[in-house]
Amino acid sequence: TEPRKAADSWMLLLVLAASCSPSLEATVSPPVPHIKPSYSFGRTFLGLDKCNACIGTSICKKFFKEEIRFDNWLSSRLKLPPSYLLSYSGNYTDDAKSWRMVDITRLTTKYQHDQADKRICTALLKTRTCSLERALRRTARVQKWLRAKRLTPDLVQGLPSPMLRCPSQRLLDRIVRRYAEVPDAGSIYMDHLTERDKLRLLYTLAVNSHPILLQIFPDVEGWPFPRYLGSCGRLVVSASTRPLRDFFGAAPEVAADLAVQLLAVLRSMGTNDLNYFFYFTHVDAGTFGVFSNGHLFIRDASTLGIIDREEGTQQALQAHEHKDIFSCLTVDCQSAAVSCNSIREEQSLVMVCRELLPKLLGGKFLRAVQEEVDGFLQHCADGFTDDQGIDGAVAKLAELLKPLRSCDARFAYRYPDCKYSDKY
Repeated sequence: TEPRKAADSWMLLLVLAASCSPSLEATVSPPVPHIKPSYSFGRTFLGLDKCNACIGTSICKKFFKEEIRFDNWLSSRLKLPPSYLLSYSGNYTDDAKSWRMVDITRLTTKYQHDQADKRICTALLKTRTCSLERALRRTARVQKWLRAKRLTPDLVQGLPSPMLRCPSQRLLDRIVRRYAEVPDAGSIYMDHLTERDKLRLLYTLAVNSHPILLQIFPDVEGWPFPRYLGSCGRLVVSASTRPLRDFFGAAPEVAADLAVQLLAVLRSMGTNDLNYFFYFTHVDAGTFGVFSNGHLFIRDASTLGIIDREEGTQQALQAHEHKDIFSCLTVDCQSAAVSCNSIREEQSLVMVCRELLPKLLGGKFLRAVQEEVDGFLQHCADGFTDDQGIDGAVAKLAELLKPLRSCDARFAYRYPDCKYSDKY
């Protein structure tokens, strides 16, 4: 038995030695389970820690389930992008298989948000940091909103948004009826809005009305805005567009196509079935955007004003405008408000002729055509001093540019229809 015990002990030592061998270990070790990396979303990055001084939470689940991903990182060793950026490109899915590009934007820069938050705490509670909701609930405006059954012009008086510069009851009813951050919208009365919902709506209107415009004038009804997909904290998610500045160096036929679309958008802003007159208070190279199919839309609606031609505006309220903390979150409180009566019919077109069309159309065409285009743009930028009329002038430029377009797959929004119909 002693030799047998010795042999068993020797065999055990061989097994132990083999188990410690690196070369053998690689062959016998079980496969390591694949752990899927994921975003570690912070409430601070999304702005959820600021709610209910935020936009909403309708799309938060998509972020946390990784059904919205930043940039082009569809497979993710994922890190969040810098929080100081105003906008981000991202991808969105409903089935984890097909993805589409989206824009993820803040209402204003992170710095401006932080400064506004400090202003709220300092002005209302005399501290540098505070609960924003608790501070804002102390204001007379919020208390008035919480008691209100209907959104009326006096409740938005003094807010800096151009959209609310000349409000009508019809426009305000539309805001409440189509407010997409609540599940059961549809009524002009605010009974379906909780106190939290009212504070979020007020905050959004005070900081930047862009997401509200996307909700109340949706693209599916033919309005020239990208689709609103939802919000989380202080981030808004909408369909992706490339800014017009990316096309300033485009080929002549692309530039002509975009200019024709731009003129059509401006025309629809003045003439539409609902009898609202839209006007810009400012335009730049990021105001308009282009979808992947070549279709041009208004990318940034934050500087859009609205005048209700059917119902008119509340001139008496504007004459005795009261300002409070909500008037000053992102703008200088001392800046003078523009009178509704001073808005000119050609205001938006003149801005576009000065700021955008020369960069888009300059030096693009043969000499005779270019001189005619440049002459129109100069005449337009000067403000149409003659009696030609804005509609006639726009139509003349559009007719000049239409033959310069081409009909191919780059313009998917009108291709192949353009092969068979002059309309396209």
